[in-house]
Amino acid sequence: MEDFINGFGMGFDLLWSILSAEPKLTALILLFIGSMVLVAFIVNMVREYRLKKSGMLDVDEMPGRKFEEYLQVLLRSRGYKASLTPETGDYGADLILSTQKKKIIVQAKRYKKNVGIKAVQEIASAKSHYRAEECWVITNSFFTQAAKNLALSNKVRLIDRNELMGWMINQNKSA
Repeated sequence: MEDFINGFGMGFDLLWSILSAEPKLTALILLFIGSMVLVAFIVNMVREYRLKKSGMLDVDEMPGRKFEEYLQVLLRSRGYKASLTPETGDYGADLILSTQKKKIIVQAKRYKKNVGIKAVQEIASAKSHYRAEECWVITNSFFTQAAKNLALSNKVRLIDRNELMGWMINQNKSA
């Protein structure tokens, strides 16, 4: 332990002698560190502003069915005809979207943790039942790597927290 303390002290002394010997280098290093702290602060402020503006904090507190109802309204504002499936016996789909050209089924997952493969399995298996051309899983969270892999091989579109937040911000702008 004493060797570690001595080594640390020597390293600090060396750093101090370099910095004090070259004042321009010291100023440049301090300017760089200050700039990085400022950038990190600004990025964090923008992230918080987007989060508050989007309404995502409200979504995070919704019960599952209310989240489905919210998505129905949101997706209608994006130009889809959207209807909810029954709360039970839905065969893995929570919403049915339609355009003039296609039918899309959606599994809605309002989670505090990452969404796993079960949601992808459910919506992929419901695709035939509903005779849909596309299937999506929408979450206020993110997806596990296994869910991403399975979605890719089953052509399931995954909409995570970041994309959902973008949709919400766009809806709030147009409202």
